[in-house]
Amino acid sequence: MCAPRIVQVAHERARPNRRAVLAAAGVAALAATAAPARAVPTATGVVDLTHTLHPGLPTWPGSPPFTSIPVSWHAISGFDQNALAYWEHSGTHVDAPVHRIPGGATVDALPVADLVAPLVVIDISAKAETDADAALTVDDIDRWEDEHGRVPDRALVTLYSGWERRLADPAAFLNLRDGVPHAPGIDPAAAEHLVAHRNVVGVGVDTLSLDTGRSRDYGAHTTILGAGRYGVEMLANLAAVPPSGATVVVGAPKHAGGTGGPCRVLALV
Repeated sequence: MCAPRIVQVAHERARPNRRAVLAAAGVAALAATAAPARAVPTATGVVDLTHTLHPGLPTWPGSPPFTSIPVSWHAISGFDQNALAYWEHSGTHVDAPVHRIPGGATVDALPVADLVAPLVVIDISAKAETDADAALTVDDIDRWEDEHGRVPDRALVTLYSGWERRLADPAAFLNLRDGVPHAPGIDPAAAEHLVAHRNVVGVGVDTLSLDTGRSRDYGAHTTILGAGRYGVEMLANLAAVPPSGATVVVGAPKHAGGTGGPCRVLALV
């Protein structure tokens, strides 16, 4: 273990600033690679749907990058340890209801039974390729059900837009125009359909927001979190799991009063 003063100094050094936010884009290429084209896998096993947290991973505009500072070393104390600094909604992460809804459930209060669920992947990558503001609609859900059957009860429904192909270029992933991000998300009417008529436990996306990036009323957030469900943002590798039939395990964090936090998400295929 390291002395409290060492941890304090490390956190002071790790405190993000504006320069760090602007510089983060420059290191993304060190850890990011383009995602594969959408394909249904034939092998079975466990698929990691989680991006690795690192300083170059894009965050919502204005949020600082993830930071890790060594505070203990084998050569000195016999143990390695890092001090971490990040905002709750960094990397692949959970949105708890309280993130949008005053008085909503905090991340530590999410029912554990809801964190293991049937996984649904709805592919809108074709329209997202030509329209950065593409949204998952009720029609998209209907087409998925025509092919795969009704969305299972208490499922986690996820949107696959293929957006992670842009991770090698953080500017393209954020896709800012006049300071406004443009990226696919969920239409509020589709969100309402999923919580009111399909009884989902939550909804996930492979982008930075449940809503389309340009949204300013955040209707999908309000509908999903307002119904007591959770969201998962910035999922990885959705191209590697089938549209239906898999089970997802959401390793949500458990800190008191949390509005969400980075999580490890696994698909059992």
